[in-house]
Amino acid sequence: MSPKYTLTLLLSLLLGLSSFAQELAATVSIQSAKVDNQVDPKTFTQLQTQLKDFVNQRKWTSDAFGTEEKIDCSFYITIESVISANVYDAKLSVVSNRPVHGANYTTPVLNMQDANFTFKYQLSQPIEFNENRVQGADPLEANLTATLAYYINIILGLDYDSFAPKAGAPYFAKALNIVYNAPENSSIVGWKSFDGQRNRYILIDNFTKSGMDKIHDILFSYYREGLDQLVEKPDQAKTNILNALISMQEIQESNTNSMAVPILMQGKFTEISGLFEKADKATRKQLLATLAVIDLANLNKYKDKLE
Repeated sequence: MSPKYTLTLLLSLLLGLSSFAQELAATVSIQSAKVDNQVDPKTFTQLQTQLKDFVNQRKWTSDAFGTEEKIDCSFYITIESVISANVYDAKLSVVSNRPVHGANYTTPVLNMQDANFTFKYQLSQPIEFNENRVQGADPLEANLTATLAYYINIILGLDYDSFAPKAGAPYFAKALNIVYNAPENSSIVGWKSFDGQRNRYILIDNFTKSGMDKIHDILFSYYREGLDQLVEKPDQAKTNILNALISMQEIQESNTNSMAVPILMQGKFTEISGLFEKADKATRKQLLATLAVIDLANLNKYKDKLE
């Protein structure tokens, strides 16, 4: 069991509380405006409720989570079109956050969009997932829960990594298993290495292949040795954060097609610029050189704050 959750488990046992508290405090939202005139309005209302229960009430790990430890995350599904009866083309946005020790705010961990989310759903359809039979009986039905389970394991892997070195490995392995056994259908994309330049295969490959091992140490350094230490050891914490970002630069330069680095940098502008805008000139110069590699899309915004 990871160090993060050991104390919580002991307290739960002492207090006679369940040691099987679920891990996620998730919001699930479905936007169906584009197809509302083609689909029974009850369909997506019911689906939203079922998916919220699926995410929040299912046990995803063997660890016990206190209420305050549940991972804050969101799943936003936008229905783009009706492909055929009960089959939908959608976009999925996934966001997860992590509390910062000693602070009253959370930090973004995952913020990404998946534009290739096709699934089948009809009223009263059970929402089921079996990691030993990912494909299910109907691939298009199975793709609904397989995709959500995949991202839940990514969320868990990142969260565990941020609290203990490489503690997320079991959950990245589960996500990889889903990819290897993903539902197959002519309408389903996103699980194969050749499904575009950004897909589920490439993302989990980034978190599991040997050449990217350092990404897990970076997560621990940035969050646990960095953000979590800002109150007690601010100078050392900022040094650890800067070194983590420089290590991320090294990964990106040696893996130019990496998905992991750009995704991990999503939503980090306010946090990073706030931490370093009063740093010495040499530090800010070094940081800008690093950000030019790992967060080029926001470089001008960083320059406004750090130059």
